[in-house]
Amino acid sequence: MKFAVKAWSNGRARTGLLHLGNYPNPIETPALLLPTRKGLPYFISPDLLPSLPSPDSHLLQVCPLHFLEGLSPKTISKVGGLHQMVGLPEYGFAAVARDSVQCLPECNSTNKVGASFETPCGRLLIKPADYVEMISSMKPNIWATLADEVPAWVSDKRNKTSVDRTVRWLDECIALSSAGGAVFGSIVGGPSVEERERCTQEVARRNVSGYWIGGFGLGESMDERPALLNAVTAILQEEKPRLVCGLGLPEEVLQGVAAGIDLFDSEYIYHLTLEGFALTFPLGGVGVNVFSFDPNNLGSDRSKINLRATIYRKDTSPVVENCSCYTCQNHTKAYINHLLNVHEMLAQILLEIHNTHHYLKFFSSIREAIKAGEFEQFRKRFIESRRDHLAVAAVCV
Repeated sequence: MKFAVKAWSNGRARTGLLHLGNYPNPIETPALLLPTRKGLPYFISPDLLPSLPSPDSHLLQVCPLHFLEGLSPKTISKVGGLHQMVGLPEYGFAAVARDSVQCLPECNSTNKVGASFETPCGRLLIKPADYVEMISSMKPNIWATLADEVPAWVSDKRNKTSVDRTVRWLDECIALSSAGGAVFGSIVGGPSVEERERCTQEVARRNVSGYWIGGFGLGESMDERPALLNAVTAILQEEKPRLVCGLGLPEEVLQGVAAGIDLFDSEYIYHLTLEGFALTFPLGGVGVNVFSFDPNNLGSDRSKINLRATIYRKDTSPVVENCSCYTCQNHTKAYINHLLNVHEMLAQILLEIHNTHHYLKFFSSIREAIKAGEFEQFRKRFIESRRDHLAVAAVCV
């Protein structure tokens, strides 16, 4: 793996190029990692992956804990690793122990040899040696070391312990590893700026290829987050990529980009799709009114629509006019509404295609704003437009 920063805007916001060894075209950052279960996207079949914007969609996130049931690490290794097993040799995989859609860390654990995770086999203790064995068999392009994440409400003592364990496990994972791939050192610290800085300083001293920043999306507020993110990125080497989990909403992504984050998970898309929502916000530049008020859509935040609603039963328009995704080019709101109401899984397939395509385009708009030196204007306009719309909608209800 190779990474190079190409442009900066308004302080720490940056674009870069991420080169993966098995894929000839570099991936531009900030970028979105697509979620998977056992290596394949939740609802998008492999033959439809090429319909997504490329190469933006060629980096997938996988949780090694999903493989605790089924095939053994030795079997996966004999097959040739994860790429060969799922038939996606030209895609990149980033392995992170945190399940991007449902894993919650154990906040009361006192075990000193491993981390307690909710897995498909129940809550299990995962030791660094077990984790590295899984990584070695899967052969991902990127993998994050084992981390002891804690929610924002734990005590200072428990938070300090999580940092100590994470740094210790970092050393153990590096010492045990023969997997190859780019090692991302895990950084935690909960809601404490001091503990975040302490963990970051320790990880930055190690020989790692990049950084995985954990412990977000676990109870901290939007107002607390910028200080926590900036405390970490201010210390990290600029020439190494940063991956964060737990920042899914558009506003949260913009917070991360402003702090200098390069890679994001996509739990937001997964949960939107499950609930029947489709992203609809415009993808224009700095001067575009991102959200326009429509009195026929009261109750919507104008970033998404609920396609289960009765109003779409006879709507023969695409989800978003002029959208180039497979769903909008071939199907209507009325058809997706029908599929949702009769509980057909094709509804989730079509929705995830559109939502993923739309969010990838959102990241493209962010990169364009950074390259133009106008990221802060883009961010402020996006947030202010959404807030103004919600205020108008509340008055009209």
